[in-house]
Amino acid sequence: MSVGVIGLGYVGLPLAVAFAEAGEDVVAVDVDPRKIAAIRSGDSYVEDISNERLRAVLGKIHPSSNYQPLARTDAALICVPTPLTPNREPDLDALRAAARGLGQVLQRGQLVVLESTTYPGTTRECLVPLLEQESELSVGDDVNVAFSPERVDPGRTDHTLRTTPKVVGGITPACTERAAELYGRVCDHIVRVSTPEAAELTKLLENIFRSVNIALVNELAILAERMGIDIWEVVDAAATKPYGFMRFDPGPGMGGHCLPVDPFYLTWRAREFQMSTEFIELAGKINQQMPYHCVERVEHALNDIAKPVRGSRILVLGVSYKGGVGDIRESPAIRIMEVLQSRGADLSYHDPYVPSLPDLTLESTTLASALDAADAVVLVTAHPGLDYAELASRAALFIDLRGVTRGLAIENLVRL
Repeated sequence: MSVGVIGLGYVGLPLAVAFAEAGEDVVAVDVDPRKIAAIRSGDSYVEDISNERLRAVLGKIHPSSNYQPLARTDAALICVPTPLTPNREPDLDALRAAARGLGQVLQRGQLVVLESTTYPGTTRECLVPLLEQESELSVGDDVNVAFSPERVDPGRTDHTLRTTPKVVGGITPACTERAAELYGRVCDHIVRVSTPEAAELTKLLENIFRSVNIALVNELAILAERMGIDIWEVVDAAATKPYGFMRFDPGPGMGGHCLPVDPFYLTWRAREFQMSTEFIELAGKINQQMPYHCVERVEHALNDIAKPVRGSRILVLGVSYKGGVGDIRESPAIRIMEVLQSRGADLSYHDPYVPSLPDLTLESTTLASALDAADAVVLVTAHPGLDYAELASRAALFIDLRGVTRGLAIENLVRL
């Protein structure tokens, strides 16, 4: 079997490798020539795929910067970015471009699956018309189309592509079965739903559930701070209940490719149905404000030791959106650093996974020297392998936004 993958980022590259490891020929397409060159040389740019895994299947992966080779594939998976515009509305430009490019080479009998997260109705109302327009083929009769949401959590090893259930919903029942058969080659469990819209909303529900609960605990963290209560102690205690409670921890805000973006896809779509999803929008508002609250926490902590933000040397620990990965998409650390920099802080950062931040004209610094020189150390992202208790004890002022120092009684230690 030959499988095409369009978009070779955190979703597409692992899919391409998984199908190649299953013995399938893979046509890997991306408009970024740097990704094509990296794959050809066997250099992975995604943490979940080691160089060794990629190089082991190079003979089965055929990278390309154009769509023509997709004409010989049995199936094509679209895994392009679906970000938000500056006005927090869906940006489907990459999806439309991929649909047009694929449509121009689409052949009778092929299967097309959209994996990019989007609002309910995108597959049927956006993807299908573009494919039919460009190919002059009929979806459902000549070609099969389905939606199957990606469920990638970068850096996670306990749940993999194979062990995570795969949701699929086709335009027709036959489309669903084609997609189920395809993913059955790389996934152990397939979950069929009745329509692409159901599959699209499933993905949004998963992430909105997390967004709302994170917003709740973040709001409680702000309240607990004002009441003089340790929110981490409260969360630890509540988590001992064996039923009816799911643990969520407060933090500096949400990052990554899903949680800060996906809820706004649904709120935008809901307006077309004369409905305002106020609960979801409120959660988004709270989570978007957390980086600013964290900046205020830093300001207050510096004020308590008679230092202003302007001119203070502030070392930020961890700038990726989660520990153990180098992904900075929508990372709250970036917003925190931008605001601190705008208020005159002398910023530096240490992150073994992110060597540089070109937009801030900063490079990751050596931890030992920066720690000793800093007026304040702000832990934003807790990477594995660092002794945060020791760092907190050495720092002139240590501000923990992740709760990794809870239980420690150290002078000049401040927690969210």
